[in-house]
Amino acid sequence: MEVVSYAVMLISLFIIEIIYFKIAKHYHIIDRPNDRSSHKKATIRGGGIIFCFAFLLYPIFFETTPFYFLAGLLCLGLISFLDDLKPRDFKVRMIIHLIAVTLMFVQLGVFSLPVYVIILAVIFAIGTINAVNFMDGINGITGGYSFVTLLTLLYINHYVVNFIEKDFIITALIGVMVFNFFNFRKKAVCFAGDVGSICMAFILVFIILKLVIHTNNMSYISLLLIYGLDVVSTIFFRVLRKENIFEAHRTHLYQYLVNEKKMPHLQVVAVYCLVQCLVNLILIYYPVNNLSYLATVLLLMGILFVVFRLKYQGQKYLLGK
Repeated sequence: MEVVSYAVMLISLFIIEIIYFKIAKHYHIIDRPNDRSSHKKATIRGGGIIFCFAFLLYPIFFETTPFYFLAGLLCLGLISFLDDLKPRDFKVRMIIHLIAVTLMFVQLGVFSLPVYVIILAVIFAIGTINAVNFMDGINGITGGYSFVTLLTLLYINHYVVNFIEKDFIITALIGVMVFNFFNFRKKAVCFAGDVGSICMAFILVFIILKLVIHTNNMSYISLLLIYGLDVVSTIFFRVLRKENIFEAHRTHLYQYLVNEKKMPHLQVVAVYCLVQCLVNLILIYYPVNNLSYLATVLLLMGILFVVFRLKYQGQKYLLGK
Protein backbone atom coordinates (compact mmCIF):
# COMPACT_ATOMS: atom_id res chain seq x y z
CA MET A 1 0.00 0.00 0.00
CA GLU A 2 2.86 2.39 0.78
CA VAL A 3 4.41 1.74 -2.62
CA VAL A 4 1.10 2.66 -4.28
CA SER A 5 0.97 5.91 -2.29
CA TYR A 6 4.54 6.77 -3.32
CA ALA A 7 3.78 6.02 -6.98
CA VAL A 8 0.59 8.11 -7.00
CA MET A 9 2.42 10.97 -5.30
CA LEU A 10 5.23 10.78 -7.86
CA ILE A 11 2.79 10.89 -10.78
CA SER A 12 0.79 13.70 -9.17
CA LEU A 13 3.89 15.82 -8.67
CA PHE A 14 4.99 15.25 -12.28
CA ILE A 15 1.61 16.52 -13.45
CA ILE A 16 1.74 19.52 -11.10
CA GLU A 17 5.26 20.41 -12.29
CA ILE A 18 4.23 20.27 -15.95
CA ILE A 19 1.19 22.45 -15.22
CA TYR A 20 3.48 24.94 -13.46
CA PHE A 21 5.76 25.04 -16.55
CA LYS A 22 2.79 26.02 -18.70
CA ILE A 23 1.80 28.76 -16.23
CA ALA A 24 5.41 29.98 -15.97
CA LYS A 25 5.74 30.21 -19.75
CA HIS A 26 2.43 32.05 -20.05
CA TYR A 27 3.39 34.62 -17.41
CA HIS A 28 7.07 34.78 -18.45
CA ILE A 29 8.47 33.48 -15.17
CA ILE A 30 11.81 33.03 -16.86
CA ASP A 31 15.42 33.27 -15.72
CA ARG A 32 17.38 35.16 -18.37
CA PRO A 33 21.20 34.91 -18.32
CA ASN A 34 23.30 37.88 -17.18
CA ASP A 35 26.98 38.53 -16.42
CA ARG A 36 26.74 36.59 -13.13
CA SER A 37 24.93 33.59 -14.59
CA SER A 38 26.45 30.16 -15.20
CA HIS A 39 23.85 29.38 -17.89
CA LYS A 40 23.49 30.76 -21.41
CA LYS A 41 19.79 30.40 -22.30
CA ALA A 42 16.50 31.60 -20.86
CA THR A 43 15.07 28.92 -18.55
CA ILE A 44 11.88 28.53 -16.51
CA ARG A 45 12.39 29.80 -12.96
CA GLY A 46 10.74 28.43 -9.82
CA GLY A 47 10.56 24.73 -10.68
CA GLY A 48 11.51 24.04 -7.08
CA ILE A 49 8.00 25.05 -6.07
CA ILE A 50 7.34 21.32 -6.40
CA PHE A 51 8.95 20.83 -2.96
CA CYS A 52 6.10 22.83 -1.40
CA PHE A 53 3.48 20.87 -3.33
CA ALA A 54 5.06 17.60 -2.18
CA PHE A 55 4.36 18.50 1.44
CA LEU A 56 0.91 19.87 0.66
CA LEU A 57 0.15 16.33 -0.53
CA TYR A 58 1.82 14.75 2.51
CA PRO A 59 -1.20 14.98 4.88
CA ILE A 60 -3.46 13.59 2.14
CA PHE A 61 -1.36 10.49 1.51
CA PHE A 62 -0.10 9.76 5.01
CA GLU A 63 -2.88 11.13 7.26
CA THR A 64 -0.60 13.12 9.50
CA THR A 65 -0.28 16.90 9.56
CA PRO A 66 2.86 18.59 10.92
CA PHE A 67 0.90 21.84 11.08
CA TYR A 68 3.59 24.27 12.25
CA PHE A 69 6.17 22.85 9.84
CA LEU A 70 3.75 23.18 6.92
CA ALA A 71 2.81 26.73 7.97
CA GLY A 72 6.49 27.71 8.08
CA LEU A 73 7.21 26.04 4.73
CA LEU A 74 4.29 27.80 3.06
CA CYS A 75 5.33 31.18 4.50
CA LEU A 76 8.80 30.70 3.06
CA GLY A 77 7.45 29.35 -0.21
CA LEU A 78 5.17 32.33 -0.72
CA ILE A 79 7.72 35.07 0.00
CA SER A 80 10.40 33.25 -1.99
CA PHE A 81 8.13 32.78 -5.01
CA LEU A 82 7.15 36.45 -4.87
CA ASP A 83 10.87 37.26 -4.69
CA ASP A 84 11.41 35.16 -7.82
CA LEU A 85 8.78 37.24 -9.60
CA LYS A 86 10.10 40.58 -8.33
CA PRO A 87 12.82 41.15 -5.69
CA ARG A 88 11.34 41.99 -2.29
CA ASP A 89 12.72 44.15 0.48
CA PHE A 90 15.47 42.36 2.42
CA LYS A 91 13.91 43.23 5.79
CA VAL A 92 10.54 41.77 4.77
CA ARG A 93 12.18 38.55 3.63
CA MET A 94 14.16 38.22 6.86
CA ILE A 95 11.05 38.77 8.99
CA ILE A 96 9.24 35.99 7.10
CA HIS A 97 12.28 33.74 7.45
CA LEU A 98 12.31 34.30 11.21
CA ILE A 99 8.57 33.58 11.43
CA ALA A 100 9.03 30.37 9.44
CA VAL A 101 11.95 29.24 11.62
CA THR A 102 9.91 30.04 14.74
CA LEU A 103 7.08 27.83 13.46
CA MET A 104 9.60 25.07 12.74
CA PHE A 105 10.99 25.35 16.27
CA VAL A 106 7.48 25.05 17.71
CA GLN A 107 6.99 21.85 15.71
CA LEU A 108 10.31 20.50 16.97
CA GLY A 109 9.90 21.63 20.56
CA VAL A 110 13.12 23.66 20.42
CA PHE A 111 11.84 26.33 22.81
CA SER A 112 11.81 23.83 25.67
CA LEU A 113 15.58 23.40 25.32
CA PRO A 114 18.33 25.46 27.02
CA VAL A 115 18.84 29.00 25.73
CA TYR A 116 22.28 28.28 24.24
CA VAL A 117 20.76 25.41 22.21
CA ILE A 118 18.04 27.71 20.89
CA ILE A 119 20.66 30.28 19.84
CA LEU A 120 22.73 27.59 18.08
CA ALA A 121 19.58 26.28 16.38
CA VAL A 122 18.69 29.77 15.10
CA ILE A 123 22.21 30.27 13.71
CA PHE A 124 22.16 26.85 12.04
CA ALA A 125 18.66 27.30 10.58
CA ILE A 126 19.07 30.83 9.20
CA GLY A 127 22.64 30.14 8.08
CA THR A 128 21.71 26.93 6.27
CA ILE A 129 18.67 28.41 4.54
CA ASN A 130 20.82 31.20 3.12
CA ALA A 131 23.75 28.89 2.35
CA VAL A 132 21.63 26.49 0.28
CA ASN A 133 20.20 29.47 -1.57
CA PHE A 134 23.70 30.85 -2.28
CA MET A 135 24.80 27.46 -3.62
CA ASP A 136 21.93 27.18 -6.11
CA GLY A 137 23.78 28.44 -9.16
CA ILE A 138 24.35 25.55 -11.58
CA ASN A 139 22.28 22.73 -13.03
CA GLY A 140 21.76 19.82 -10.68
CA ILE A 141 23.50 21.12 -7.58
CA THR A 142 20.43 21.75 -5.39
CA GLY A 143 18.69 18.55 -6.49
CA GLY A 144 21.81 16.38 -6.48
CA TYR A 145 23.15 17.52 -3.12
CA SER A 146 19.69 17.37 -1.51
CA PHE A 147 19.17 13.85 -2.86
CA VAL A 148 22.43 12.67 -1.28
CA THR A 149 21.55 14.31 2.04
CA LEU A 150 18.02 12.91 2.11
CA LEU A 151 19.19 9.41 1.20
CA THR A 152 21.70 9.56 4.05
CA LEU A 153 19.00 10.70 6.46
CA LEU A 154 16.74 7.87 5.29
CA TYR A 155 19.57 5.38 5.90
CA ILE A 156 20.24 6.81 9.38
CA ASN A 157 16.52 6.70 10.19
CA HIS A 158 16.25 3.02 9.16
CA TYR A 159 19.58 1.53 10.26
CA VAL A 160 21.02 3.82 12.94
CA VAL A 161 18.25 5.53 14.90
CA ASN A 162 14.56 5.96 14.14
CA PHE A 163 13.89 9.66 14.70
CA ILE A 164 11.17 10.60 12.19
CA GLU A 165 8.43 9.01 10.09
CA LYS A 166 10.12 7.56 7.03
CA ASP A 167 7.27 8.85 4.84
CA PHE A 168 8.37 12.41 5.65
CA ILE A 169 11.85 11.85 4.20
CA ILE A 170 10.49 9.84 1.26
CA THR A 171 8.06 12.67 0.43
CA ALA A 172 11.01 15.06 0.21
CA LEU A 173 12.91 12.53 -1.92
CA ILE A 174 9.99 12.16 -4.34
CA GLY A 175 9.82 15.93 -4.74
CA VAL A 176 13.58 16.04 -5.43
CA MET A 177 13.31 13.18 -7.94
CA VAL A 178 10.62 15.04 -9.91
CA PHE A 179 12.65 18.25 -9.86
CA ASN A 180 15.86 16.44 -10.85
CA PHE A 181 14.15 14.92 -13.88
CA PHE A 182 13.82 18.44 -15.28
CA ASN A 183 16.93 20.06 -13.80
CA PHE A 184 19.65 17.41 -13.45
CA ARG A 185 20.73 17.54 -17.09
CA LYS A 186 23.12 19.41 -19.36
CA LYS A 187 20.37 21.76 -20.55
CA ALA A 188 17.92 22.21 -17.69
CA VAL A 189 14.20 22.59 -18.38
CA CYS A 190 13.80 24.63 -15.20
CA PHE A 191 15.73 26.13 -12.30
CA ALA A 192 14.77 25.80 -8.64
CA GLY A 193 14.50 29.54 -8.04
CA ASP A 194 14.53 30.97 -4.52
CA VAL A 195 11.28 29.14 -3.84
CA GLY A 196 13.04 25.83 -4.50
CA SER A 197 16.40 26.33 -2.84
CA ILE A 198 15.03 28.06 0.26
CA CYS A 199 12.17 25.60 0.78
CA MET A 200 14.47 22.61 0.32
CA ALA A 201 16.86 24.16 2.84
CA PHE A 202 13.94 24.53 5.28
CA ILE A 203 13.03 20.86 4.81
CA LEU A 204 16.63 19.69 5.33
CA VAL A 205 17.09 21.88 8.41
CA PHE A 206 13.88 20.51 9.92
CA ILE A 207 14.92 16.87 9.45
CA ILE A 208 18.52 17.39 10.59
CA LEU A 209 17.47 19.37 13.68
CA LYS A 210 14.99 16.62 14.54
CA LEU A 211 17.85 14.12 14.31
CA VAL A 212 20.17 16.31 16.41
CA ILE A 213 17.52 16.80 19.10
CA HIS A 214 16.60 13.11 19.16
CA THR A 215 20.21 11.92 19.47
CA ASN A 216 21.60 14.96 21.30
CA ASN A 217 24.47 14.78 18.79
CA MET A 218 25.36 18.01 16.97
CA SER A 219 27.86 16.29 14.67
CA TYR A 220 24.95 15.54 12.31
CA ILE A 221 25.12 19.13 11.07
CA SER A 222 28.11 17.81 9.10
CA LEU A 223 25.59 16.30 6.67
CA LEU A 224 25.79 19.74 5.03
CA LEU A 225 29.54 20.21 5.54
CA ILE A 226 30.66 20.74 1.92
CA TYR A 227 28.05 23.42 1.31
CA GLY A 228 29.07 25.04 4.58
CA LEU A 229 32.76 25.08 3.69
CA ASP A 230 32.12 26.66 0.30
CA VAL A 231 29.76 29.33 1.64
CA VAL A 232 31.74 30.28 4.77
CA SER A 233 35.08 30.41 2.93
CA THR A 234 33.53 32.51 0.16
CA ILE A 235 32.14 34.98 2.70
CA PHE A 236 35.57 35.05 4.39
CA PHE A 237 37.31 36.00 1.14
CA ARG A 238 34.65 38.57 0.24
CA VAL A 239 35.11 40.25 3.64
CA LEU A 240 38.86 40.38 3.02
CA ARG A 241 38.17 42.00 -0.37
CA LYS A 242 35.88 44.49 1.42
CA GLU A 243 32.87 43.52 -0.68
CA ASN A 244 29.22 43.69 0.31
CA ILE A 245 28.50 40.04 1.13
CA PHE A 246 24.78 40.55 0.40
CA GLU A 247 25.39 41.60 -3.22
CA ALA A 248 25.13 39.00 -5.99
CA HIS A 249 28.41 37.51 -7.17
CA ARG A 250 29.91 34.38 -8.68
CA THR A 251 32.99 33.64 -6.57
CA HIS A 252 31.95 30.38 -4.92
CA LEU A 253 34.29 27.49 -5.63
CA TYR A 254 31.64 25.67 -7.68
CA GLN A 255 31.15 28.81 -9.80
CA TYR A 256 34.91 29.09 -10.33
CA LEU A 257 35.03 25.48 -11.52
CA VAL A 258 32.20 26.06 -14.00
CA ASN A 259 32.97 29.59 -15.19
CA GLU A 260 36.76 29.74 -15.04
CA LYS A 261 37.81 26.09 -15.37
CA LYS A 262 34.95 25.31 -17.79
CA MET A 263 34.02 22.08 -16.02
CA PRO A 264 30.57 20.72 -16.97
CA HIS A 265 27.87 21.53 -14.41
CA LEU A 266 27.02 17.93 -13.63
CA GLN A 267 30.68 17.02 -13.22
CA VAL A 268 31.06 19.70 -10.54
CA VAL A 269 27.86 18.49 -8.87
CA ALA A 270 29.22 14.92 -8.88
CA VAL A 271 32.41 16.07 -7.12
CA TYR A 272 30.45 17.92 -4.41
CA CYS A 273 28.09 14.98 -3.89
CA LEU A 274 30.85 12.36 -3.76
CA VAL A 275 32.89 14.32 -1.21
CA GLN A 276 29.77 14.85 0.90
CA CYS A 277 29.03 11.11 0.62
CA LEU A 278 32.47 10.38 2.04
CA VAL A 279 31.80 12.74 4.95
CA ASN A 280 28.43 11.07 5.53
CA LEU A 281 29.97 7.59 5.63
CA ILE A 282 32.52 8.71 8.20
CA LEU A 283 29.75 10.33 10.23
CA ILE A 284 27.65 7.14 10.19
CA TYR A 285 30.35 4.58 10.88
CA TYR A 286 32.59 6.64 13.17
CA PRO A 287 30.12 8.75 15.17
CA VAL A 288 31.50 11.21 17.70
CA ASN A 289 29.27 13.02 20.17
CA ASN A 290 31.53 15.70 21.60
CA LEU A 291 30.91 19.41 21.00
CA SER A 292 34.53 20.49 21.59
CA TYR A 293 35.81 17.80 19.23
CA LEU A 294 33.23 18.81 16.59
CA ALA A 295 34.18 22.51 16.86
CA THR A 296 37.89 21.63 16.51
CA VAL A 297 37.28 19.42 13.48
CA LEU A 298 35.10 22.04 11.76
CA LEU A 299 37.71 24.75 12.41
CA LEU A 300 40.51 22.59 11.01
CA MET A 301 38.39 21.65 7.98
CA GLY A 302 37.66 25.33 7.41
CA ILE A 303 41.34 26.27 7.55
CA LEU A 304 42.31 23.43 5.21
CA PHE A 305 39.57 24.43 2.76
CA VAL A 306 40.72 28.07 2.75
CA VAL A 307 44.33 26.97 2.14
CA PHE A 308 43.18 24.64 -0.65
CA ARG A 309 41.27 27.44 -2.35
CA LEU A 310 44.23 29.83 -2.08
CA LYS A 311 46.50 27.24 -3.67
CA TYR A 312 44.02 26.18 -6.35
CA GLN A 313 42.38 29.48 -7.25
CA GLY A 314 45.26 31.81 -6.40
CA GLN A 315 45.56 34.89 -4.22
CA LYS A 316 44.86 37.24 -7.11
CA TYR A 317 41.45 35.69 -7.75
CA LEU A 318 40.43 35.34 -4.11
CA LEU A 319 42.08 38.39 -2.54
CA GLY A 320 42.36 40.72 -5.49
CA LYS A 321 46.15 40.91 -5.05
